[in-house]
Amino acid sequence: MISGTGRTLKNLLEHIASETLAAEIRMVIASTPHAKGLQYAEQASIPIQIVERQDFESREDFSRSIFHCCDEADIDYVILAGYIKLLEIPDNYKNRVLNIHPSLIPAFSGQGYYGDHVHEAVLRYGAKITGCTVHFVDNEYDRGPVILQRAIDVREDDDVTSLNDRVFELERLVYPEALQLLADGKIKVDGRIVQISK
Repeated sequence: MISGTGRTLKNLLEHIASETLAAEIRMVIASTPHAKGLQYAEQASIPIQIVERQDFESREDFSRSIFHCCDEADIDYVILAGYIKLLEIPDNYKNRVLNIHPSLIPAFSGQGYYGDHVHEAVLRYGAKITGCTVHFVDNEYDRGPVILQRAIDVREDDDVTSLNDRVFELERLVYPEALQLLADGKIKVDGRIVQISK
């Protein structure tokens, strides 16, 4: 699921093509027909669905439409890839929806913390480390169980652009790693605790 440039979708497609991620992307759902990342789905001949929040009276109806599309495509996991709309996760999709966040959750996370807003907050706070977090998605922003985290130092000469670029380089590695762990059946969730078998 995408909302913008699709750089995470592009990265996952590259990992699949190089056989470093054993996965198949069966469908791309976008929150707007103007999402630039749709070009990657088109180039890869992946079916596209556009589901816009404004077309639904409630978050529940909006979410129901999205997960109906997922059911129809018989998918195993929903991967949020720069998707910024809050969803209502159905019970049968618990621990089947994943997101990557550009900070070390719970720091600099929650409503309003996305994209450059996160990096601006990290720099403004004077944090010495930051990174990214792959997590399962529940019905609140950035609150679901943590799967993997990776950290980098915040440099004194960092600005929003340089920090964004360096964190995204982490994301390019850690998101496919988490998805491969799922594909290999190595992830078990016990409450909030994600256990990863060797």
